[in-house]
Amino acid sequence: MSHTSTSGPRASGAPPRPLPLDRRSLAPDLARGVMLLVIALAHTHLFTVLIGGTENTSTVADQIATAGTVMFVDLRGYPMFAALFGYGLAQIHRRRSEQGREWRWIRRLLRRRGLWLIVFGLAHTALLFPADILAVYGLVALLFVGALRLRGRTLAILAAVWLPPAAAVHAVIAADDAMTGQGLPPLPDGVADELLFRPGLFAILAVMMFVSTLVPFLLGVLAGRHRIMERPDQHLRLLRATAFIGIPLAALGGLPLALDKAGIWTGTTPGDAMVTTALHQVTGYAGGLGYAALIALVAVGLSGRRGPVTDALAALGQRSMTFYLAQSVVWAVLFSSYTLHLQLTSPAVGAGIAVAVWLATVLLADLMRRRGARGPAEAALRRLTYGPSR
Repeated sequence: MSHTSTSGPRASGAPPRPLPLDRRSLAPDLARGVMLLVIALAHTHLFTVLIGGTENTSTVADQIATAGTVMFVDLRGYPMFAALFGYGLAQIHRRRSEQGREWRWIRRLLRRRGLWLIVFGLAHTALLFPADILAVYGLVALLFVGALRLRGRTLAILAAVWLPPAAAVHAVIAADDAMTGQGLPPLPDGVADELLFRPGLFAILAVMMFVSTLVPFLLGVLAGRHRIMERPDQHLRLLRATAFIGIPLAALGGLPLALDKAGIWTGTTPGDAMVTTALHQVTGYAGGLGYAALIALVAVGLSGRRGPVTDALAALGQRSMTFYLAQSVVWAVLFSSYTLHLQLTSPAVGAGIAVAVWLATVLLADLMRRRGARGPAEAALRRLTYGPSR
């Protein structure tokens, strides 16, 4: 979920050293740190459905939390992370090319990274959380690493071509749910049942996540080629347009589905479900890119005057994979039947838990920054990808 860099060309065959954390670009790390809050909100809301069996809108607070999650979180934060993943691969490609590495070497490197992401993701799924994104990203890296060499126009065309199929998959699933009345299966009790439940649910969700990943991934590769997040001051017009059009568009596009999920608009037919879900999906891409653009603009405003809050959020972003996994450890402790077994059915309470957990990770990441410690998950992925340092 994060990337590494080098401090310059290296003549030896040793793995390149990662860029010192204090020399990394602010905008990508700040974006990852902030978006971990969106991920936390999405995950706790998912648990309210898995535990309660359906959307709980019994109180006004729950209706607001549900509607807000649909409009600003679901399929809004995920596209941003997918775009940042593509952006990171483009950075690795550019930097290794500048070191004189041939394409075949870079392709092997990125595919090896993708394979290890799949291993991490499948372990994450089996042990902790059924909606893993690491394995999906790893699969995208394996299958679409060649996109790094495509022309910019080709990347944009492929993203546009994939947009209708991605929306159609979500629309068909929503229509089927509306006709059958069956949503996600409830979270079972017992260690063995949960171990079987998580891979089964992941097999369903992974298809939806995969089709949702390709559009922002391709656009992220395109943005990485132009170094938009690293040099946001050179792309202010584009960033402003993306932020101030994309985010309101996502909110408006998610409003019909939000009213449905919040129980305000009732009597939804399968046809209605297809339209509202497809609209929600398509505008979610605009929202995810809009979030990234807005954070890049904030990074420009913070240039030269970073404070402790900015440093802490960037530290979290630098260790985003570690704390993405750490969130899942918390969810397992709180919600699994063989641990605390918290009966979370209120979306409003879930949102509060998500914010509290995210704030705790911000503090822990800042403590690691002060001690000069890298994220253990990032360090492990780097070692497995590049091999041990000499």
